[in-house]
Amino acid sequence: MTAQRRTVLMAMVASAAAGLAAPAAATEYAPIDCARASSPSETAICANYVLGQDEARMATLYQWTTSLVAMGQRGALRDQQAVFLKDRAACGSDVKCIGQLYEARIDQLEAVMQRIRQHGPF
Repeated sequence: MTAQRRTVLMAMVASAAAGLAAPAAATEYAPIDCARASSPSETAICANYVLGQDEARMATLYQWTTSLVAMGQRGALRDQQAVFLKDRAACGSDVKCIGQLYEARIDQLEAVMQRIRQHGPF
């Protein structure tokens, strides 16, 4: 994805956020707290700047997509997130493996945001 497309998508997220009084309590996922990182994958993410940025981006996209989609799709996103977390943990401290998972998950969430932009949130 180009930098220009990322900028447009982030602008969409900001616009959506401005239109919401408060985001729905749709998420059960919280970004990694590096002070409490205990698993090999969490420790690797906290020790690697790029992975930390990927975590922040993915967490933000996940929060906003789950806040903007209908309940049925929200459940599907939660299920996909659980699979992502299981797969990420299975990577252990393998930075390349974790990075590839983040790339795929971010692409999935950006596709949801793109559909929202094209068709509306509901």
